[in-house]
Amino acid sequence: MKDRDDIMRIFSLHIRQILERAAPDFRQLQEIRLRAERPLMIVEGGREIFLTGDGMRTQDFRQAWTVSARELQETMEFVGKYSLYAYEDELKQGYLTLRGGHRVGVSGKTVLEGDKVKSVRYISCINVRLSHEIPGCADAVLPFLYNENGICDTLIVSPPRCGKTTLLRDLVRQISNGNEMFRGRTVGVVDERSEICGCFMGVPGNDVGIRTDVMDACPKAEGMMMLIRSMAPEVIAVDEIGKYEDVQAIETVLCSGCRLLATVHGNDFADLQSRPLFQRMMTEQVFQRYIILGNSFRNGKIRAVLDERGKRLC
Repeated sequence: MKDRDDIMRIFSLHIRQILERAAPDFRQLQEIRLRAERPLMIVEGGREIFLTGDGMRTQDFRQAWTVSARELQETMEFVGKYSLYAYEDELKQGYLTLRGGHRVGVSGKTVLEGDKVKSVRYISCINVRLSHEIPGCADAVLPFLYNENGICDTLIVSPPRCGKTTLLRDLVRQISNGNEMFRGRTVGVVDERSEICGCFMGVPGNDVGIRTDVMDACPKAEGMMMLIRSMAPEVIAVDEIGKYEDVQAIETVLCSGCRLLATVHGNDFADLQSRPLFQRMMTEQVFQRYIILGNSFRNGKIRAVLDERGKRLC
């Protein structure tokens, strides 16, 4: 992984040494979890693994290194480059995004301003979630996302840790570039958490295609409207829809003639049907395709591609 050294440098010295001795496979590494006074743990290839103080792997949490509050504090100082106050706007959402689209999630005591979260203090847990580029991972589903009218409005449905953002990224890349069967399209990406494109100072660090424009660190609903007004995209891509304002923006996108690629947390088609937020969209068949991911057998398994009625296509 190209960002391996940058990721290792965010950890306190001893945690970094443990990780270096453990030598995780960064192509398979999904999470590195630090909890105060709790065992050090990684998730690699969908498996939870505890690490001892000398970097050995174990399934017995009692043998694992116990992360200290000081190690958490040092790690956050490295993450925030000793100026965490400068990242308060981002931190109050519960995470910071690193170059390359990697997310540092945090939990702890929140500071409120009225009924809104102002910041997170006394951080007790850090979860580093690694972003992965897997060129070609969308090959199997891409042919099903086209019909006689072009690209189908598509929703990727997935539980956490199943690769929905990775799949969306590769769909954006391939649709943007085009191939011998399908012409390239202008794609607008609203990358609210900088995970899809991994932008640094506005420039994508991940390969998202030659015809892709990115609205980085922008709320989804507002970003979709901005892209329509300014960049005339043929396709708009967003990650993790889930608010009523997102749905309202989606309706505007579709009325403008754009096609939509989106993801949502969920288990299957029936799960979405049970949620009031999605019921009307499903009844009106807003999406012509649903890609269902799961974590059976291996991380990121494509369980099914469905049409607008929930009929299985593959």
